[in-house]
Amino acid sequence: MTDAIAVAHTLANGPTRSLGLSKRLLNTSFESNLSSSLELEAHFQALAASSPDLVEGMAAFREKRDAKFTGE
Repeated sequence: MTDAIAVAHTLANGPTRSLGLSKRLLNTSFESNLSSSLELEAHFQALAASSPDLVEGMAAFREKRDAKFTGE
């Protein structure tokens, strides 16, 4: 249980918008063909690339610090 709580905290403090988009892609991949999956992935990549969390993650990486994601 301690490990599960630690993983939950890690996920909650991460880029939740991007994680949510990834989860949606994974879930829909079981019900769609490759072409549809790739089209949806391209759309979600555009959403993720325009996210303030992407900018924060890249800045945190460059500055060698923990990122402060907002979920936007």
